[in-house]
Amino acid sequence: MATLPNPLPKLASDPTGRALGLELPPGRLIDATYEGQWHEPLLWHAYVPAAAGAWAALEPARRTGGLLPLLVDVGGGQGGLESWELMPGEMSYPGDHDPEDVLAEYWDEYAAGEAEEGEWPGLASAPGRSTGDPDADELAVEIADFLVTDGSWLKEPRLALVPARRSADIPAAIGWSGPVNYENDVARLCAVLRSWEDRFGIRVVALGFDQLILSVAAPPATLAEAEAVAVEHFAFCPDNVLQSSNPSLRAYAEHLIDQEIWSFWWD
Repeated sequence: MATLPNPLPKLASDPTGRALGLELPPGRLIDATYEGQWHEPLLWHAYVPAAAGAWAALEPARRTGGLLPLLVDVGGGQGGLESWELMPGEMSYPGDHDPEDVLAEYWDEYAAGEAEEGEWPGLASAPGRSTGDPDADELAVEIADFLVTDGSWLKEPRLALVPARRSADIPAAIGWSGPVNYENDVARLCAVLRSWEDRFGIRVVALGFDQLILSVAAPPATLAEAEAVAVEHFAFCPDNVLQSSNPSLRAYAEHLIDQEIWSFWWD
């Protein structure tokens, strides 16, 4: 995984983050990996539960500090981040992968036999944008606030900071192993996230042990657009469709129309 200057070590001597223009709650730096310690902290996360407004307070870190905000869910039976089996050394660089090639490969291997379409149909077109569409970063703030106040999406959300070039790279930057039963090199999934960032304005808002939650500033607005996106979701994470209450692409697509949150989990 290609790296960039990591500001997190500054928090070891300045845990409040004032040097980065922040006022951080008490928290800790995480460098524990699946097989030992990483040479620099992979992320910082707060000890206290995340609250509405906490994500927005980290905006100075995104704009000037090379750190991106994230919610991490430390609840559930898997325990805290120490049990997440982070594997940064196993990750390649997202920019080295073509997102359509990645999705086509997944489709051929995992999804084609389960779907009506058969052959990989290609990437969905970006939906038409209008002046009324939300800004992707502003929407991420709104979705983060919703996730921490709604209570049904995340069990124990904590605010986190990750050194990453762009939001789509966050899972690979920390060596997240949530989809390990489906894909060992999460940078390949991040290549797809980069494409979704460009086409649909996604931001990585939350990670759990095996769950990924995105905000979506430009979701599909029609059934035809949604059906094309549903194919990509099926290739990206077949369980989203196959383990739903109505396991069909059309039913899944109907759910995607104007949906500003995309959630994925791998069994």
